[in-house]
Amino acid sequence: PGGLTTVFQPVFDIGEGVPRPHYLEGLVRGPAGTNLESATTLFEYVRRKRQQVVVDGACVAAILKAAAPLPGQPGLSLNVHAVTLARDAGFPARLAGTAEANGIHPSRLIIEIVEHAPDWTDPGLDPALTALRRLSVRIALDDVGFGNSNYKMMLDVRPDYFKLDRRLVHGCHADPYRRAVIESVLSLAGKVKARVIAEGVEVAAEVDALRDIGIDLVQGWF
Repeated sequence: PGGLTTVFQPVFDIGEGVPRPHYLEGLVRGPAGTNLESATTLFEYVRRKRQQVVVDGACVAAILKAAAPLPGQPGLSLNVHAVTLARDAGFPARLAGTAEANGIHPSRLIIEIVEHAPDWTDPGLDPALTALRRLSVRIALDDVGFGNSNYKMMLDVRPDYFKLDRRLVHGCHADPYRRAVIESVLSLAGKVKARVIAEGVEVAAEVDALRDIGIDLVQGWF
């Protein structure tokens, strides 16, 4: 309790020349000065202990509290494990209540679904997604192109956003194979009325390549 801190990283829309913020992703760090300060270490430990539901709840509360004083009314994304959505039936209602307690309307929220096994399936996922959409919460599927964000998860989740994994984006300006895969995801997303976000954008050449392909939402340190 009190040990989690939040940082925000913007997703930019580059579709009309001058980049402009599209939404902010809330990212959680563990207790400062401990080996759990690293998000990678923290969430690996969470997975091993199978405490995703408990920690996701704490992370959501920390992010929404940190977002309350932000100027304007930016969109806000929160990473949530698939297992939390499927097995915590009360999550959508608590999310809405916590958001409204911090002066944030649920329509500003985007849930980014992370960490699911290749053969993962759970009948509780669909009701959770339906409840979130009734609240006007949008859904993103994280790590598309690597990991376990496969076609089955696309069918199960039907996301509003496809987030291209940074390992697919890195060096795309110099790799025709990466560009071909990115183009295929963009084509698929267009047919289901979803948008594509390229994560891990580090250099200007990657921005130029993504813009040429037709990707207009980017995120990264560049």
